[in-house]
Amino acid sequence: MLETFTSPLPPVTGFGSALALLFALIIGHAFADFPLQGDFLSRGKNRHTEPPKLADGKSSPGDLWVYLMTAHCLIHAGFVWVLTGSIFFGVAELILHWTIDALKCEGKTSFAVDQWLHVLCKVVFVGLLWATSAT
Repeated sequence: MLETFTSPLPPVTGFGSALALLFALIIGHAFADFPLQGDFLSRGKNRHTEPPKLADGKSSPGDLWVYLMTAHCLIHAGFVWVLTGSIFFGVAELILHWTIDALKCEGKTSFAVDQWLHVLCKVVFVGLLWATSAT
């Protein structure tokens, strides 16, 4: 896989290191989904809600939701990239997180299902890292 730097965590070589990485990824997810998202991103990333007002009080562009959804997902992708050391998993997180959150905004999933799908993605990333470290 294309890697540009080393993760701050030890490589996934066994159950303990896999569990540590998964724990770190879930903590990163909690940071990115709650304190780092904020009300502006949380409401603004949904195309079905009124776009938030800009700092000067003017209305924001109607397509602002696309930029806000992408910004939110880039925060998540950054956590995954830094923690795994893999740009591949960072980009995968960007795409998967965007898709999962869009499904939630469209009413296709619930908040709980959304959160479990995000955790499942992290489990798959760790599983793939573990599987490829054995080769």
